[in-house]
Formats: sequence, C-alpha cells, structure tokens
Amino acid sequence: MSVGLCVAAVSAAVAAPAQAARPAAEADERPAAATPAWKLTDTGTDVRFRGLAPVSRKVAWVAGSKGTVLRTRDGGRSWLDVSPPGAGELEFRDVEAFDARRAVVLAIGEGEASRVLRTDDGGETWTESFRNTDPLAFYDCMTFFDRRHGLAMSDPVDGTYRILSTGDGGRSWKVLPSDGMPAALPGEAGFAASGQCLVSSGPKDVWLATGGGATARVLHSADRGLNWSVAESTVPAGDPARGVFALAFRDREQGIAVGGDYRSGQASPRAAAVTADGGRTWRQAAAPPPAYRSGVAWLPHSRSAALAVGPTGTDLTVDGGRTWRTVDRGSFDTVDCTPDFGCWASGEKGRVARLEF
Repeated sequence: MSVGLCVAAVSAAVAAPAQAARPAAEADERPAAATPAWKLTDTGTDVRFRGLAPVSRKVAWVAGSKGTVLRTRDGGRSWLDVSPPGAGELEFRDVEAFDARRAVVLAIGEGEASRVLRTDDGGETWTESFRNTDPLAFYDCMTFFDRRHGLAMSDPVDGTYRILSTGDGGRSWKVLPSDGMPAALPGEAGFAASGQCLVSSGPKDVWLATGGGATARVLHSADRGLNWSVAESTVPAGDPARGVFALAFRDREQGIAVGGDYRSGQASPRAAAVTADGGRTWRQAAAPPPAYRSGVAWLPHSRSAALAVGPTGTDLTVDGGRTWRTVDRGSFDTVDCTPDFGCWASGEKGRVARLEF
C-alpha cells in the first residue's frame, strides 16, 4: 500500500464524523478523494541529499554530497543548481531555508571541514559565516527557532556537546558556554544522517539526539541551548552505529524519536520511541518500524500522524508514534513537511520526492 493510500485513509478518518452527519444521498454525490503518493522528481544528479528544507509545496531546498545545493520553485518540476562555488569537497548534511532566497547550509567533518554558509539571493552568492578551527569538533546538525535565532551542534569536545548560536539568521555564530550541558557518555555522539539530530519547536525549546554510547539519549533545552536536561530513550545503542538518528516534535510536549543500526542487514529492534512530556520520559513504540529509520516528520495539521523514512522504506503512524506500518519501499534519508501540506523526502542517488495529490 502506498503512502498516498494511507494518508488518504488518515484524512478520511478525520473527516468521517462530518460525513456521517450528511444525508446518505448527499454523501454519495461527493467526489472521490484525491489520493496522494510519493512522486519522484528529476534532480539531474546522483548525489546523496541528507539535507532537506521545504518552504512550501512549491519551494524546497536540498543539500548533499560534493558540495551540492539545489532549489526548486515549481514543486520539483525543475531544480536549479545553486551550489556554492568551490564547495565540491564539502559534505552538506543540513540546510535550513526561510524562503526561496534565504537559506543556511551546514557542512560536516573534522576541523575546518565543518562550516556554515548562507545565501540571501537564492544561491547566486554565498557567504561563509562559520568555519570550525577546533580539530576535536565535528558539527552534525542545526535548527532555527525563527528567521533570526538558531543553533548548531558538534559531537562532544572535552566531554560535552558543543553548541553554536546565531541571533542574526546565520550571518554570525558564537560558541555557547558549556556550563549547562550534561557530560557526554563514553563513545557518545550525534548522527549527521538527516539534519534531524537537533530539532526545535516554538521560540526556545530544542532537543538533541545521541547514539554510540551505552544508551541512546535525548537532551532538551528550554532556553535556546544554555541549559540542558537529559533522558534515556528506549532506542538501543551500545555501538557506534546505533542510537537515535532523528527527532520530531509536534509541539513542546509531543515528540517522536527514530533510529536503530544504520549498517545494512543489521537488525534494528525498538527503532522508535515517543514522549508526551517534552522528552523527560520516553516509551518504546508498541509496533516500531521494521528497520533503521533516519528521518521523521509530523504530517501537517495532525495530532497523531507522522512519517518515518530510511534506506528500506517509509513508515506511517496514525496514533502518535505508538504503532507504525511500512507504506513505501523506496529509499530516503530525511523527510519534512510544511503547513500547506508540502511533504518532501530526499536521499541517495539524487532522490527527492514530494507528496503528490
């Protein structure tokens, strides 16, 4: 069954009470509901896009390997290569876009390979606003609370995660004090797999996903990264390849964590968890996705429906993350949605798709 059929079923379920109230004759005259489904777009490249920033059903940005950044303004019918000049050696793993002209991209890697670049003219020109000079730092993800305030996170340096902060839309950055950051576990780190290891909801709340240590944890800050609390998730860890890879919060209380073991062929039991208290406690999904998942997003205007994606498929939940079912077998690394139901997914071999009606 396709993603489209399942999402249509969600819509039908939401509309069912209203339909039931209609006279039978009137209900029979209603046109059949449109059926949405993933529709692949032609990006003209085979690079892997782990960075995804949809602005609407029409406008979206993707960022990936070989320093590649693409943008569409027509719903994916055409893509414009707006890659920063001379960035071919960079690995872009996250992109945050404010509209069709303004976007910020994050390159990952040790030392100076970790960089942040910003454009204000749709990618015609780029300005490097941060270059990491600490050989021990490795930046993984970033998130924005609004058009001005954002954070980026690095794997632990001297025993704690390092947080960058911007108050001018990514034009400048500063390292936040580490006083309010809990100690990292031995071997613990973030995963730069989907741009969703650091996510925010509302004006001040932000969450950070971890793996690689003895347990997979989720850190939470309610003051834009100054002070953090930490909670253990139910997603298995204990290995550098296992942990929480992505988070999605519908609001400051209800959240979903997905992950597993990213190695091909390795089992990923308990690959999803949910929270109803802002990440203070997590409970295992009763029926989790059957395999490793690296990206997750809430469907717009729904209190209970979300999509999770990974190399082996897409899963849908209609009960807030407690149970999942596979609805598509295509490979994607990340997924995100906009309020106008602009749901997009991207991944390997230049794959970018939009939920079409």
